Amino acid sequence: MKAKLTPFIKIHLLLLLFCACFLFTGTLCAQVNTPSFITHTIEKGQSLYSIAAMYGVEQSEIIKYNPKCDEKIIAGQTLQIPVPANNETLAANGTFHTITQGETLYQLTVRYGVTAQAICRANPGLSATNFKIGQVVRIPRQETTTETGEASPAPTMNKQQTSTANIKEAVKPRCREMHKVQKKETIYTLCRMYGITEEELKLANPELNKKPLKKGMLLCIPYTHVPATNISSSGSSNDEQSNRELFRNNAKEAKRYSTIRCALILPFLDGIPDKDKARAVEYYEGFLISLDSLKHQGVNIDLYTYNEGTETASINPILNKPEMKDMHIIFGPFYQKHIKPLADFAQANSISLVVPFTGKDNTVFNNPFVYQINTPQSYLYSDVYDHFSRNFPNAKVIFVEATQGVPEKAEFIKGFKIHLSHRGVDYKLLPETAVTSQYAAAMDKNGQPTIFIPTSGSNLTLIKILPQLKLLIRENPDANVHLFGFPEWQTYTKDHLETFFEIDTYFYTSFYTNNLLPASLNFTRKYLRWYGKEMDDRYPKYGMLGFDTGYYFLKGLSKYGNLFEQELHSFNLPPVQTGFKFSRVNNWGGFVNRKVFFIHLSRDYRMERLDFD
Repeated sequence: MKAKLTPFIKIHLLLLLFCACFLFTGTLCAQVNTPSFITHTIEKGQSLYSIAAMYGVEQSEIIKYNPKCDEKIIAGQTLQIPVPANNETLAANGTFHTITQGETLYQLTVRYGVTAQAICRANPGLSATNFKIGQVVRIPRQETTTETGEASPAPTMNKQQTSTANIKEAVKPRCREMHKVQKKETIYTLCRMYGITEEELKLANPELNKKPLKKGMLLCIPYTHVPATNISSSGSSNDEQSNRELFRNNAKEAKRYSTIRCALILPFLDGIPDKDKARAVEYYEGFLISLDSLKHQGVNIDLYTYNEGTETASINPILNKPEMKDMHIIFGPFYQKHIKPLADFAQANSISLVVPFTGKDNTVFNNPFVYQINTPQSYLYSDVYDHFSRNFPNAKVIFVEATQGVPEKAEFIKGFKIHLSHRGVDYKLLPETAVTSQYAAAMDKNGQPTIFIPTSGSNLTLIKILPQLKLLIRENPDANVHLFGFPEWQTYTKDHLETFFEIDTYFYTSFYTNNLLPASLNFTRKYLRWYGKEMDDRYPKYGMLGFDTGYYFLKGLSKYGNLFEQELHSFNLPPVQTGFKFSRVNNWGGFVNRKVFFIHLSRDYRMERLDFD
């Protein structure tokens, strides 16, 4: 016989089932890794990709909490960056902190229980000048002091140790002392007196969240990470110094190098693809010419050269060589897969690492010792847009929509359109099949510049549009018309140089040379004399790249020693081909090269390089 369930029993069972589900769901929710958030202010050149790389999070997570940021991000806006508790970047390096109004470096040392020296070391880009609201800093892990007096990371505890620690913490008094509020005392003055934060004081005294501070109130003064022995009864603190004092006290001690120890890591020997080996050898040859130039100026350099091997080879055998830890600077590697292990080694041993080739690696965003020569795309594009707007403030912009080679310029064109729209500049579109009359109709009728910009850098696109533009100029000789384009156009000057001049052409690039320039002419002659051959006729020329990077960094180290990075803003050398203008990507990361030229081929047949500060 089957028992029937009464309506009351059914309802009771459903309630029990609901409660069980609720409890089960609550357990799952309790295990969810709830993120904390960092407020990041977007700077010029930063992309969603670079910001994600800085904090070790996925782009999709940033988009989740900042809807539509994948469509456009604009300098000056803020993003909420979610950082899960199990984030690997934080586990290895500490945490991040966004500076708030009125906050000081001293207060950060109190809040996180780390020294000012440790914060300065973790944030070499931070200074008393830029320590301001909105800046994000990396807070290193707490350190303990060993018997030798050296700082070491706080040890991790196993479960038994954690349990013991928790027991000890439970019996420790909650308040280190009680304070009776005196006349004219405020929360701010009390926090300064006891070296605690307002958050810590209110956490120990919840009533302060409901009623104001009054004379006669008894307050619990909580323990903090900073020992209370430094705080006197008068309320002054030996550690309470201004930002300027703390940064000055923790500045690097200047060191000059009588002989610069330099390593060069490139693929040279058998097993390397011929095109890679040829470029690596040409870079090395140009590098040797830079050493010769510096030798004649009295600069002493010990050069160590290593074979990087194939792209799949390990570079650990090179890093294990005892002399490597004594280098002042390393140039290389050629292959992107070798950058991370080499950069980790450089950071562990405080060695500058110059990465001359790829611009697609993200190691620079978390390693303060990396100098990336090849500008990351987002930074390059941002600077191009700014320079364009300054050079053509009232121009009418016409994008000529290409059918070939479009994907490689899609991000550039998309960002350009966003930039123009943000500045209130209207732009028009023309198909690459447009005829001369359509180009004429699109021109500005008030004499302001009209700039035609193809959406592809391919030679095929140029072949299609140049005849129409040439005819436009001949039919309208007084028209204020220009063509604007891309670095690869340097390669096409043999085919289109005459037309480029006739239609007044500009293109942007981070590297440029021509044999009419004295520096280029002298280097080309010297290279031919040394090696009995000409450089590969591709851009950038790797021989010139080797010379420019070697001469710039080794000259800088000889002049400024270990303080070279602090003098980058004032250190300027005329390049043979590659310009340098370095800026740090964030307070804890490395440097990217943000030098951009505009090359102008004018109608009076002059070729000029427009340099931007």
